[in-house]
Order: sequence, then structure tokens, then C-alpha cells
Amino acid sequence: MPSSRSSKPTVRVREVELRVSDCESRLPFRFGVATIRWAPLLTARVRAQVDGELATGFAADLAMPRWFDKDPTRTAVDDVQALMASAQAAARRIERAGVGTTFELWRRVYDAHHAASEVSLVAGFGVALVERALLDAVCRAAGLSLFQALKQDLFGFQPREVHPELAQWDLAASLPSRPLDRIRVRHTVGLADPLRSDDVDPRLRPADGLPVALEEDVRRYGLDAFKVKVGGDPEADARRLDELAELLPALAGDACLVTLDANEQYADLEALRRLLELTRPAFVDRIAYVEQPFERGASFDAPVGGLGKDVIVDEADGTIDAFPRALALGYRGVSMKSCKGVFRALLNRGLCDLRPGTFQSAEDLTNLPVLSLQQDLALVAALGLSHVERNGHHYFRGLDHLPPGEARAALAAHPTLYEQGDDGIFLRIEGGMLDLSTLQAPGYGYACEIDFAARTPLEDWTPEPHGAGGVAEGVFPG
Repeated sequence: MPSSRSSKPTVRVREVELRVSDCESRLPFRFGVATIRWAPLLTARVRAQVDGELATGFAADLAMPRWFDKDPTRTAVDDVQALMASAQAAARRIERAGVGTTFELWRRVYDAHHAASEVSLVAGFGVALVERALLDAVCRAAGLSLFQALKQDLFGFQPREVHPELAQWDLAASLPSRPLDRIRVRHTVGLADPLRSDDVDPRLRPADGLPVALEEDVRRYGLDAFKVKVGGDPEADARRLDELAELLPALAGDACLVTLDANEQYADLEALRRLLELTRPAFVDRIAYVEQPFERGASFDAPVGGLGKDVIVDEADGTIDAFPRALALGYRGVSMKSCKGVFRALLNRGLCDLRPGTFQSAEDLTNLPVLSLQQDLALVAALGLSHVERNGHHYFRGLDHLPPGEARAALAAHPTLYEQGDDGIFLRIEGGMLDLSTLQAPGYGYACEIDFAARTPLEDWTPEPHGAGGVAEGVFPG
């Protein structure tokens, strides 16, 4: 049975501060209709009283334009500013949320924030950021890792208050006996990404010695799992999948895993079925599931059964009721992304447990070390998911976006997750796997000092639409 809330720490948030650092990608990243080369990394610091004692926690996320809101009338800078405003509003709400368990504070902020926002994923971004920073503070006050905190119900999680059907479901019993200490990397193959070294335009190859083409990534990291982006045109997408059908088994072996991500680009189920009909059967057999094929609003217009492949929601999973609605239409899974929230991921875990054959998938929104990457991995490890999409290490250069001292501290505290290169510190992927064993320190997923003062206060920061640190859209091939 789920545990009582009576012994859970009482929490009051005293202050939330937001700071920013600009991150330029080393390669253009195309998803859906957008190609991005820049995004700001937003870091939150929460100071909270936990059973009367002051505790501090951190969280961070890229304010990635063109995913949370895909309104074509808005610019990338508009998108970024909306995400920043969401975080600011969530920060003020949690400061005014009063006293309660961690879950009770989250629920108050979540309900008020979504009621005041028209775009659910934008609203969720702000809530999720301050939520994770608060979870970090509460874990640190108790001297527990995230996994230990979930097992002991430190946060006073009450799933039945959101989904009554979860009244008898027990999160602690659902979790594995211990968190994962290794996980398989599922590498993103973007629409603009070259597949072979000979495909790389020399003018666009960075002078950093890191992989650019897919075959270079496979050889460097030992990859054997892949998330392939498709663009909504069955004929064009099938041609690209045919290329991959030849390349991937030769590079990664016959046991390689593939998932497809359509990023809302397919018109309907018939067009998606056409793609699978045009693709080589042996390659179709490798596809584990198809992620978010239809526009988020249209995802609930019709059933999705009969495709022959599981379909999961990602962008359409914007609110608490989204996944139950999707399940009723035949969707079989839902993405787990920290930028959508920890408690939301736990609630979806419960819904999957009650429906055999449904599942969560670990998907990445180009998260970066330390906080964004490691907190996401700590949640994946706690949930026991078997593979995780990672792409931040491919599109951004190592830990270069961090203050140098913080990058060195991350390497010292997490030497199996990072490695020292000739000219920087980089994510360590060996045999296609990440080592997560150092994430189980007290707090939420990290054991190094965060140089918060080195970041720019949000109120002093302005996105630059041109030049260094600026936005570049639609100007790269692909």
C-alpha cells in the first residue's frame, strides 16, 4: 500500500533565483521544421526550509526553441522568452505556495500555472524546472539520493489525488530494487545529419576532432541503438531509412535497435502506414516504436491501432490527462522527459503499471551536463528504463558551456561519466553505454559544486538574434 503522508518533511520555499548561460551548438540540429544552432541554459536555485532547516537545490534545462511551442508565427527568440517567462512565473508561484509536502507544493503550482497558460508544454517547462530544484533541496536536507527518496516516499507522493485509479498502486514497489548503474545510449540521427564521412560538407565540419557523421559516432562510442528522425514525406523518409538499412547493421551489428521520431510531421495514420510499407521489411522489424507522428492537438482525433508498431506520445503529453486519453486511443507508450516534470513521469509510470504492454521511453531534449543531463539520467536510473536517447554530446562540445571550475569539479565527482580529452572534458560513452554509478549521491543526481555565480541573472540577460550566441534557423542543409 502507498505510505501515509504524515511523516513527510514539511517544506516552504523561501527563494527561487534564475540564471542563464548561452550555449552554441557545434553542429546544426534539425527537428521537425526547425534547424537550431543556439539555446540558452536556464539554471534555477531554490532555497527552502525543510522541517525548519534551510536547504538549497539546483536544476537546469535548455530553453530550446521550436519544440515546446511550434507556432509558425513566432520566432525562436519569442519561444525562448516564453520559456523564460514560464520559469519566472513558476518561481513566483512556488515562493507563494505556502507550507506542505513536496508533492503538495508541486500540485498547487502545477494547477495554477497550467490554468494561466495557453501552451501546456511551455507551462510545464517552468513547473518542471523549479520542481526538480526543490526535489534536490529536499533530498539534500534528508541526505538521500533521488532513488532513496522515491523508495522512502520522502516527497509525500499521492498519485490517487490525480488519478483515482492509482489508489492502490505503490510507487516504491514498482521501482527496481536498485537504480541502474549502466544504460544503453540511443543516438539521435537528425534529419540534417550526414550518415557517412564522405557526406560531410568540409565547410561545416568543426575543427574539434569530434564525430560529425553517424558512422563516426558509431565507431567512437560503440553505439548500437538509434533514434531516427523522419520528416512527414513517406517517400523521402523511406529513402533515408533504406540508406540506414544498409549502413546500421554493417556498423552496429544485426542486433541494433531503432526507434522513429516524426516530431508531429505526419498527416495521418495512412501516411505513416505508407512509410512502413515503403521501407525494407528487415529494417521495419528493427523499429521498436514510432514517437509522436501527428501534430500534438490532432493526436487525439482518431485511434492509432492497426499500424503493426507501437505508437507513443511525446509533444502531445502536455497535461496530466494527456496520457490516459492517448491510451484510450491505442497509444502504447509515453516519453519520459525531465522537462515535462518528475511527478508527471511518476504518475505515467503508475498508469503503465496498470495496463500490461504499455511503457515509458526515455527521450532527450538535447540536455547538457551537469544538472540537466545528470538529473534526467538519475530519474531514468530510478525508473529502470533500459535505454535512453542522448544527443547533447553530439550537437554541443563536451562541457565547454560550463564555467571551467564547474566542469573540472564534475569530472572529479563523476569520473566514470566524463573523461578528460586533449582540449576539454567530454561525456564518456563506452561500448554504447553510460556509467551512472556516481549519480547516487545525496541530492538529485550530482555530487559536484555548481558555480551559480558564474551565470548571468535572468533579469540581466537578453537573447542575441544575430552573431555570437545568436539564433540561426533554416540556413543549413537538410
